[in-house]
Amino acid sequence: MARADREAAVAEIVDSFNDSAGAVLTEYRGLTVKELQNLRRSLGENANYAVVKNTLAKIAANEVGISGFDDLLTGPTAIAFIKGDVVEAAKGLRDFAKANPTLVIKGGVLDGNILDAKEIGKLADLESREVLLGKMAGAMLASLSQAVYLLNAPLAQAARLAGALQAKAEQDPSILAGGAGTPAAAEEAPEAAAADEAPTDEADASDEGEATES
Repeated sequence: MARADREAAVAEIVDSFNDSAGAVLTEYRGLTVKELQNLRRSLGENANYAVVKNTLAKIAANEVGISGFDDLLTGPTAIAFIKGDVVEAAKGLRDFAKANPTLVIKGGVLDGNILDAKEIGKLADLESREVLLGKMAGAMLASLSQAVYLLNAPLAQAARLAGALQAKAEQDPSILAGGAGTPAAAEEAPEAAAADEAPTDEADASDEGEATES
């Protein structure tokens, strides 16, 4: 390879590292051209899967400050430069490797930290960004509904409800994350407030007695 071509190839790999959230190194020995195309298609917009020369990849990794790649850069190497959801990209590579054992995941880098193959597997086991955001939104809505219920309650009832919520939160801190729903004690608070406001039988009898004597 001519020096100019070599420098251009290294620069391209450097740009790929700099533009990516992470990278996963694989050995693709035994994969056909069609299988490589299927792998790229399965990764979609989450990663750019590129075949690289080990010597050039080492130079590029050193230029961007990544150390610890030398032992991974052996054999036919292709790097998945992750530009989308890191977890989804890891899942795509793991699932493809299960269906095509000739693809070997050797390790990678994420936020400047070197990951081994097992850590890439753990990353693939995480829930995707969309799922986590959905759970977070659900927890926020649950907590918000409790707050709205509290603010709309009469003053005396709100005080009892706040106390019930505090007691429940001390017993089960997950309620603050929306995980426990409206506590049972809080649901009983309106009934307690109604009981306090209703006159007792003794009071009614006393009032009737006074009315008769007069």
